[in-house]
Amino acid sequence: MSFVLVLAQAAAAVSPVAAPAAQGVTAYPPGFFADYRPNTALEMVNRLPGFTLDVGESVRGFEGAAGNVLIDGVRPATKSDDLDDILSRIPASQVERIDLIRGGAPGIDMQGKTVLANVVRKKGGGMQGLLQISDKLDTDFGRNFVGLRAEGSGAAAGGQWEAALRTGGGTDDGASNTVYLVIDPDGQIRDRSQIKAHAEVRDVTVTGAYDHALAGGRLKVNGRAYYEHYRFNEASTFLPPSTTVLSNEDGQELAQSEVGLRYDRALTTRTRLEVVGLRQTEHWDYHSNATIPLNDFNYGQDARTVETIGRSVLRFRQNDRMSWEGGAEFAVNTLDSTTEYKVRGTPADLPAAQAEVKEQRGEIFAKAVWQPTTAWTFEGGLRQEGSKITSDTSNPDAPDRAAAHTEKTLYFTKPRVTGAWQARPGTQMRLRFERVVGQLDFDDFVSSASLNEGVVRAGNVDLVPEQAWVTEASVEQRFWRSAVVTLTARHFALSDTIDRAPIYDASGVFDAPANIGQGTKDELQLDVNIPLDRLGVRRGEFRGFVVARRSEVTDPTTGSEREISGLRPLEWEAHYNQQLPSLKLAYGVDVYGGWRRRFYRFDEISTDKLRTYVVLFAEWKPSPTVLVRGEVMNATSRGFRRNRQIFAGPRNTSDLQVTYDRDVDVGPMFYMHVRKSFGG
Repeated sequence: MSFVLVLAQAAAAVSPVAAPAAQGVTAYPPGFFADYRPNTALEMVNRLPGFTLDVGESVRGFEGAAGNVLIDGVRPATKSDDLDDILSRIPASQVERIDLIRGGAPGIDMQGKTVLANVVRKKGGGMQGLLQISDKLDTDFGRNFVGLRAEGSGAAAGGQWEAALRTGGGTDDGASNTVYLVIDPDGQIRDRSQIKAHAEVRDVTVTGAYDHALAGGRLKVNGRAYYEHYRFNEASTFLPPSTTVLSNEDGQELAQSEVGLRYDRALTTRTRLEVVGLRQTEHWDYHSNATIPLNDFNYGQDARTVETIGRSVLRFRQNDRMSWEGGAEFAVNTLDSTTEYKVRGTPADLPAAQAEVKEQRGEIFAKAVWQPTTAWTFEGGLRQEGSKITSDTSNPDAPDRAAAHTEKTLYFTKPRVTGAWQARPGTQMRLRFERVVGQLDFDDFVSSASLNEGVVRAGNVDLVPEQAWVTEASVEQRFWRSAVVTLTARHFALSDTIDRAPIYDASGVFDAPANIGQGTKDELQLDVNIPLDRLGVRRGEFRGFVVARRSEVTDPTTGSEREISGLRPLEWEAHYNQQLPSLKLAYGVDVYGGWRRRFYRFDEISTDKLRTYVVLFAEWKPSPTVLVRGEVMNATSRGFRRNRQIFAGPRNTSDLQVTYDRDVDVGPMFYMHVRKSFGG
């Protein structure tokens, strides 16, 4: 008997706990989560059967950055405030229900996703909040990092307010003590060095929002401020017979701000207008100093970005089976970056050391959702994008300043069609076909350097966005109490693929991001969510996923076929937890599978590998308002390995010159927090 048939029979034998509220929409009331005793909406969302939180993409613009969770039917008017942070600030007592929307539904903007969660909050309510104090112990360095979290929400002046403050810090587990090997092409070890490295980060986040009735609708204004300080130092002492000592020190400061607003108003009983405005700024200041015998290197970069977005959407609910929407979005993005690189105090030539980039981008779109029968749902959409990008770059240390001005106008048509078929009560099949156009990363326009590795990388102002025709098919099977198994296959037909390529400049040849032509990428993903009661583990649950990826592009240096740089061929996670209500206790283990990624540069192949990462945790809730949680992070002392194969020149014409190998072992970290909530 086939596996799918067994699941189908199980689904037919057991009625689901949460019945569909409408075709494709399953409502989960607070009672569904009672066994888990959640404190926040995030904890509830993480318990949804067959759902994995997607916080969205870090890209410019608003339309393409959506995650897969709505709050009260709309997407939060923010890009820098992550969905998981927003959900963690919503008390579980404020949640009326969570709707799981699979395959689409009339009146719901799926944001390009095939599965969405909609957190519906209760109306009104008194003041609520929480206080949390945490401590993280790094066993490698004996350092403690204390964190504080304070949040509140309530009613004031006829509206609703919310505010939060978070502070914390931690170490970078990629920086630790290890042995560094320098290996000859014949495999013989040329040199060894003892590395002592340490890196840590501290940050603070402040958020606030206010929601009030205005002119027959509702206006919500939200803001966020973030500051981060990062420092890194490393000393590399080569072992005898060599006596070389290398040192490197990095520092970084990052400051972000964001103000967003959303106005929503019903124009008629079936028509609504939504207007979104957003402005965010970022200032990044980075410096790095390296010392080796007879040489000192200094590198610094100061970059400022500003993004301003305006968006308007008109939605029309024709009937219970058909809905329409149309709208437009306009965004302006700017980058002002200055890079400096010195050798023994003398400025060195660096392509595009100074860069000013501006993008003006507009988009119009129309979407429709149609449900011809209770078993079928279709969504279709069309977006037309146009943008103008101008850049001015120069190198003040070059004899002629190497100034350059570029300007380009780009247009892209982006259709999307999705369909969902409810083959039987527990079985749904979904199909998606769309054209996806990536957003250019302004960082790719600017040169950079890694003194720790002795690598200088050029910027590339000639980049155009990567495009992909995406075909996705998935089958979802629900059975038992809340078990879900989903199998998804995706194919990406790529053009203007962004990867690494040599860039030729008057001062030399540099590695840089570039469009390298056509390519393909395929993914096969399995998601499982299995309650273990029927297997003898009462109130136990297993969740996990595995994704296998295969890709192919033409290497611009060698002309041969290879995988896409930086793509992980295999990725998986496994999570187990069990609730013990009589002891007011829960415990579990989270396992994050090891992965590999490889970058192909014109004179180098670098490979990063992470071994399996394990987190053990336990939670004790002595009362409904008090939570104590402890974690052993990296319980198995997972390490990190970086291997760099350096060639004497371009890989197609040069032999392997040397291999650098760094294998870092990282010890466990212990974490604990105590949380007290109040109000209700």
